[in-house]
Amino acid sequence: MTKFSDLALDPRVLQAVSEAGYETPTPIQAQAIPHALAGRDVLGIAQTGTGKTASFTLPMITLLGQGRARARMPRSLVLAPTRELAAQVAENFEIYAKHTKLTKALLIGGVSFGEQDKLIDRGVDVLIATPGRLLDHFERGKLLLTGVQIMVVDEADRMLDMGFIPDIERIFQLTPFTRQTLFFSATMAPEIERITNTFLSNPAKIEVARQATASTTITQGLVSFTPTRKDRSFTEKRAVLRALIAAEGEACTNAIVFCNRKMDVDVVAKSLKSHGFNASPIHGDLAQSERMKTLDAFRDGTLHILVASDVAARGLDIPAVSHVFNFDVPSHPEDYVHRIGRTGRAGRLGKAFTIAVPTDAKYLAAIESLVKLEIPRAPLPEGLDLASAGSDRPPREERSPRGRSRDGERDRRERKPKPHGEEAPMQPLTPVAEAAPEPRREEPREDRRAEPREDRRSGRREERRDSGREQGREDRRPPRDRRDDGPSVVGLGDHVPDFLTRSFALKAAPVEEAEPADEAATESEN
Repeated sequence: MTKFSDLALDPRVLQAVSEAGYETPTPIQAQAIPHALAGRDVLGIAQTGTGKTASFTLPMITLLGQGRARARMPRSLVLAPTRELAAQVAENFEIYAKHTKLTKALLIGGVSFGEQDKLIDRGVDVLIATPGRLLDHFERGKLLLTGVQIMVVDEADRMLDMGFIPDIERIFQLTPFTRQTLFFSATMAPEIERITNTFLSNPAKIEVARQATASTTITQGLVSFTPTRKDRSFTEKRAVLRALIAAEGEACTNAIVFCNRKMDVDVVAKSLKSHGFNASPIHGDLAQSERMKTLDAFRDGTLHILVASDVAARGLDIPAVSHVFNFDVPSHPEDYVHRIGRTGRAGRLGKAFTIAVPTDAKYLAAIESLVKLEIPRAPLPEGLDLASAGSDRPPREERSPRGRSRDGERDRRERKPKPHGEEAPMQPLTPVAEAAPEPRREEPREDRRAEPREDRRSGRREERRDSGREQGREDRRPPRDRRDDGPSVVGLGDHVPDFLTRSFALKAAPVEEAEPADEAATESEN
């Protein structure tokens, strides 16, 4: 049996591996490390949990033992699809390179550019990054990739699912043609095969347990049901999930619940919390500090249930997961094996349950076709009533939408007023309508009609000219009570000008004004 001491690794690396408790390499490590040490390109295809990280980390540390890093020019580059996987690679590098003087930098989102720029300016031997953040640094002129000697692409099929392939192709073009490339993937999709044919030179192809079977230490179960109504499917799936977790009891020491969408992750985590479960969400929209805090709490046992998107399905090494629950059937069949592969690791036993509705039939068929095995059907938990178990609220007194109890009699009894001896009586309110209306300031119309004609033409005209503005403002204010105002003039408001209220019963005036005209006419006739 091959041992690490037989793989021609640096003695300092072998010492670190031995201190970590490893003696025998996995199949992918035993086959990939010799080709990598020989300087060849490597194309590795292996399922999750087979030790792919060490298969490129150990030879990389050995090859970089000679040489020195320059500012802004890393000597090797490792690309990972997610922040968590990149951070895990960085942790492995620290474990295996602790007896060397090699430096590293981790470029991921959620961390300030300033701290990362300081590390790059000092010069690093190993640069571990996600594609987006790496290109951000390059476009800002803070990074040069012309000195990369070894380039590693980890979880390439996950890169394809996340839409990183154009970024990967651009990064390949920014690195030297003479670089050594180590390319690892769980499956070989046509797009992945095209990239390997373009950017890898005569690679050593290593295929170990292609991603088509799950571990035999995992007990699988498929819980399929038909919702009572189409619009209650999501609600009743949450009820089934809670019933499954409760049915496992103490055997479920910790669990990962996988959802297809980020927004569903938050809803499911909130539902579990409201029913007393110790659950917390993790997905790509959370800040990096929150994601790492949640993962650390799950690893040390403080958090029992981790509700996650597929960000936690690849590469994360959490060995002691007892259960995996697929709240949604994955749309990609490979993701099913990645998800349930989070349990039953390192020889431990694990359970994986998948909740399905009739609309998931085509996805289930694709999964069973990939694994070449029918997933065992499991019954619904005993005592689960889907018609009444769809609420996300903990069991309480049911209330109507307006907050009233459905028991009308009891609700009315509770609303009876207390005796005045128990609390102070309320003071009666004075109705607003009792206030006396404010008197109008206009003079009676009959008084104005009774004024002499000369007074209206002289004195009254001057009086109106002096006080017209102030009186007009007051008259324009709407009265509080209009019941006795009578009809108002349209377009003039409540104030009626005086000239419209005049009598105009002046028969003598036209005669007096016409006398000169009549006399002139008489003279002309004569």
